[in-house]
Amino acid sequence: MFTKLTLFLLTFCTSMMRLFPEEIAHDLGLWSLKLLHLVGFKIPKKSIRNKISLKGITFFNKLGLAAGLDKNGDYIDPLASLGFGFLEIGTVTPRPQKGNPKPRLFRVSSQEALVNSLGFNNKGVDYLVENVSKRKSSIPLGISIGKNSDTPLEKAKDDYLICLEKVFPYADYIAINISSPNTEGLRDLFNKEYFSDLISSLKLKQIELSKDSKYVPLFLKISPNIDSSHLKLLVEIILEKNIDGIICTNTSNVHDHFSGKGGISGKPLLELSSAVLVTLRSLVGKNFPIIASGGVMSASDFQRKLDCGADLVQIYTGLIYRGPSLVDEIINSD
Repeated sequence: MFTKLTLFLLTFCTSMMRLFPEEIAHDLGLWSLKLLHLVGFKIPKKSIRNKISLKGITFFNKLGLAAGLDKNGDYIDPLASLGFGFLEIGTVTPRPQKGNPKPRLFRVSSQEALVNSLGFNNKGVDYLVENVSKRKSSIPLGISIGKNSDTPLEKAKDDYLICLEKVFPYADYIAINISSPNTEGLRDLFNKEYFSDLISSLKLKQIELSKDSKYVPLFLKISPNIDSSHLKLLVEIILEKNIDGIICTNTSNVHDHFSGKGGISGKPLLELSSAVLVTLRSLVGKNFPIIASGGVMSASDFQRKLDCGADLVQIYTGLIYRGPSLVDEIINSD
């Protein structure tokens, strides 16, 4: 009874958050969740039948939280109490940075969408690592890494290597984010002149770090705006370099929002990201790990991602619009 009542109140509060400016609502929502966690709230999960093992990691279920909501690892334990099978935090950069100028987060309620141009606002990798080292939850944890906005592309590799080395002992997997549309020039790292060298360097560092620690898989996060020929080229390099998995996809910079900038997420992304997912699965084969993200607003959307070839699925915008009831609907549906 307590859980059902609390879920109802959380859903109501989620709708009320829309009365506040977007970034204020974001912070209020996380603080509210933290308070509920302190009084013992959690969503009970169904049996262990939903567990899945991938790359040596046992995920509690196939539903995860995408990076971006908890950029600094401040809310790991409260978020774990919602019933997710895994969490991804970040994106984190070597040095703290404020991100892009405000306003930079916009609701498009008529489309159940968000447009964000946050720009990797975070408190730096050292702050995140300190938080992760104090967590109590054993939930599988991915950490998304990126570059500082003032780091030139020629030196971007150094930023990724710094973050990789610092988060390696604390992550269950590491997400390489070079697909955000909100850091100027970041997606240029997909160009062949940068991409192969970056991936090779990260793989070599992963192997080196694994000699004195556990093996931590690397997942590359791709853009939904990639064409099939470019995707095929990237997949060839990814398979050649033995990258462990792919996250499909980030937000899309193709939209008609009045801001004219940023990436769109939520319902408008479902078709585009799912189409990329189908193509991706055909290119990598049936056994290559894929985490799908983009446009999951219901249990049927979640199932669609699995049907399109995903091993695991992440949500973000769906949680913003529907609250924790969406997690409950997905993980406790038959």
